[in-house]
Amino acid sequence: MSKVEEFNDYRQKMNDKILSENNKVIKRIFNIDTNTYVDGALDAKTKELMGLVASAVLRCDDCIKYHLEAVYKMGVTREQMMESMAVSTLVGGSIVIPHLRRAYEYWEELEQSTIDK
Repeated sequence: MSKVEEFNDYRQKMNDKILSENNKVIKRIFNIDTNTYVDGALDAKTKELMGLVASAVLRCDDCIKYHLEAVYKMGVTREQMMESMAVSTLVGGSIVIPHLRRAYEYWEELEQSTIDK
């Protein structure tokens, strides 16, 4: 099983379990998260790239994977992803470099996966 499949399977399984608890606050947070990344004054791709940068600066590997996959499916190029990660490394400092490494590795996995762009 690839890293991409493993991440998506685990994420789906746990989201299903969490949302089955019928907690109104958690469901609303999930809904806000989903609705944040739709087209508005900023297009969805820009918002997802912003999410990627923020996730890297906050050093959330799961969040980075989520946003990498989202932008990959939206047709973001490797060069665009790398520029975004450069911004996050500049803003976040050298402590972001390990996350940059894992992000790059995950991007390579996305390129080799069967996930449609």
